[in-house]
Amino acid sequence: MSSKPRIAVIMDENTSVDGTRYDMSKAYFVAIQRAGGLPFGIPYIREMIEPVVEDFDGFVSVGGRFAFPDAWYIDGETSRSPASERLDIEVALMRGFLERDKPILGICNGMQVLAALHGSRLSPDVRALGSHIMEHDKREHRHSVAIKDGTALARILGQSEITVNTFHREAVVELSDQVVASAYAEDGIVEAVEIPARRFAVGVQWHPEALVVAQEHPCSKLFDAFVQAAR
Repeated sequence: MSSKPRIAVIMDENTSVDGTRYDMSKAYFVAIQRAGGLPFGIPYIREMIEPVVEDFDGFVSVGGRFAFPDAWYIDGETSRSPASERLDIEVALMRGFLERDKPILGICNGMQVLAALHGSRLSPDVRALGSHIMEHDKREHRHSVAIKDGTALARILGQSEITVNTFHREAVVELSDQVVASAYAEDGIVEAVEIPARRFAVGVQWHPEALVVAQEHPCSKLFDAFVQAAR
């Protein structure tokens, strides 16, 4: 039996088409494996929740586009994405890992779930927040983010600013007192969050897996720290 930590990775699906198949980037698995973990894709099967939470060492909540509960949004707003059976499974898994204080890494959609489960609220359309908001929903676009000093993310990355990709329509816009914003884009959009009450619960709005697989990037340290916390 390998001594490497076993990492549960929630599967994504082709929600934008018809939701009939699992569909996600291999980069999540490559990034975890390179950091020393053993990644396992987790399907949307309710009977698997308890064994996964009990037996796995860490949880990665990946990107995706599906409807969140109305209560997760700021007043007067609701999701514009399709519903998915992923939501209930993902929420149950994340809550289970949080309750056991096992490491969690939330990526894009996963950061939003992590923040919302701790009382923060979202906007379904980041561009509607003002004319100063830059393009955030473009796969090949890059922008800089400022890392907040004194946060876990700052300690992990060892830098005050990095360049990231951006591919999201929704955004965290109201933070609860349980959540710390650890990075911001130039236009003020929250780009990373963490939960100080947990040993390792970090979320980033960008896609670090795509960055570290394609090139040398500081976010390799994020996967290293996550896998190390899961040991």
